Amino acid sequence: MKTIPTILAILLTAGTAVYAQVEPAATGPGVPLPGGNLNYSAHYSQTAEFGSYFGDYQTVNASADVDYSNGKDRRPFSVTYGGGYTWTISGPGYGNGLFQHLLVSQGFVWRKWNVTASDDVSYRPQAPTTGFSGVAGTGEPIGTPNPPPPVAQSILTVNTHVVNNDLIGEADHRLNYATSVNAGGSYGLLRFPDGNGINNNFYAANAGLNQRLNARNSLTGSYEFSAFTYPDYDIELMTNSTIFGFTREWTRKVRTVVSAGPQWTESLNSDTPPLKTGLAVNASASYQYHAESASVNYTRGVNSGSGYLFGAESNAVSGGYSQEFGKKLSIGLTGSYSRTSGLDNVIPGQSSDESISSEFGAVQATRRLGRYLTLFAGYTALQQSTATALSSNVLNGLQQIVSFGVGYAPREMHLRH
Repeated sequence: MKTIPTILAILLTAGTAVYAQVEPAATGPGVPLPGGNLNYSAHYSQTAEFGSYFGDYQTVNASADVDYSNGKDRRPFSVTYGGGYTWTISGPGYGNGLFQHLLVSQGFVWRKWNVTASDDVSYRPQAPTTGFSGVAGTGEPIGTPNPPPPVAQSILTVNTHVVNNDLIGEADHRLNYATSVNAGGSYGLLRFPDGNGINNNFYAANAGLNQRLNARNSLTGSYEFSAFTYPDYDIELMTNSTIFGFTREWTRKVRTVVSAGPQWTESLNSDTPPLKTGLAVNASASYQYHAESASVNYTRGVNSGSGYLFGAESNAVSGGYSQEFGKKLSIGLTGSYSRTSGLDNVIPGQSSDESISSEFGAVQATRRLGRYLTLFAGYTALQQSTATALSSNVLNGLQQIVSFGVGYAPREMHLRH
C-alpha cells in the first residue's frame, strides 16, 4: 500500500505545478513557456443533494482545470488536469474530500511509425460521473468531447475514495497508403485506501491490422488479451477476444465505428477452469459541426468488477451533447446507462443474478460575463438498483444534485516560443 501515498503525491505535485505555470502566463509578460494552446479555468460552486437512500446534504466546491497541447506534428504532447476539494456545509459528509484527475499523453511520429504513450491517474471520493474530473456540480464543461466514465468503475458509489491509474502504450506502423499494423499494451490498478472495496489490477495486450477500403470506409481486425488480478485474494481471470470492426466517415461531420467479436473468459485458479463465452462490442457515433457536437457510445465486455465483484460483464450506453449559442451561452447534456453482472460459474458462488443497474443524466448551462467570468447552473440525477447485497457505500436508490456557481475562464491562449 506504499504506492498509494506516492501516487497521490504525484497527483498533487503535478496538478499544482501545471496550474502554477499557467497563472504567470495570463498576468505577466516575458514568462518563458513552450508554444502551443492553453485553456484554464477556476470554479466555485454550491450544491444541494437530495437522496432517498443517503439523505440530504449541501456542499461547496473549489476546483480548477488546465488543458495544454504543444501543437507539434512530430512530437505531439498534451496534458489535461481537473481537480479540487469538496466541503460539506450541512448534512452527512458523503462527498467530502480531494478529487483530482490528470491525463498526460506523448506521441512520436516518424516516417511510417506513430507511437503514443499516456498515463491517466485519478483520485476521487466517489465513482466518476460527469465532466473530466468526474464530480457532478463543479461547473466544468459536460457533454462532448468529455469521454464516458471508465469501465473500471461502472458501479456508482459515494463516500468511497479510490485511486485509479491506467498506463497505455500504442504503436502503429503504416505498410502502404491503405494498410497498417498496430500493437499495444496497458496496465491499470484500482485501489481503495479506506478498505471499502476490492483492490484489483488489470493487464492487457493487443495486436491488429487496419485496411483502408476507400476515402470513407475502413476495416479492422485484432486479437486482444486481458487479465485481472486481486492482490488480497487468490483469484485471477483471463480473457481472450477476436475483434472485427468497420469505420465509416459519412460526411466531414458524422463518423461511426462498430467492432465486435467473441470473448472467452476463464479463471486461472482451477485445474479445469470453466470457460465462459460471450460477446465483446464497441460502437460509437459522433457528430461535430462548428460549435455543436454530439456522441453516443456502446460497450459490452468483461471488466474487473469495479471493486465489488470478482470480474463482471458490463453493458453500457453513454452519450453527450454540447452547443454554444454565440459567444456567451453554452449548454451541455450527458447521460449513461449500464448493467453490471457477475460472471456465471467462472468464480464459485458468483452468477449473473448479482447485477447492478446504474444510470445518470445531467444538464448544465453556462453564461459568460465579460472576458473572464462565467455563471453556471446544473442538475444531475443518479439512479442505481442492486439485485444483491453489496457494500453500504454503493448507491442504492435515487440521488439528485442541483448546483450553481461562478467561474474564472479566460478564452483559449495561443502560446508562442
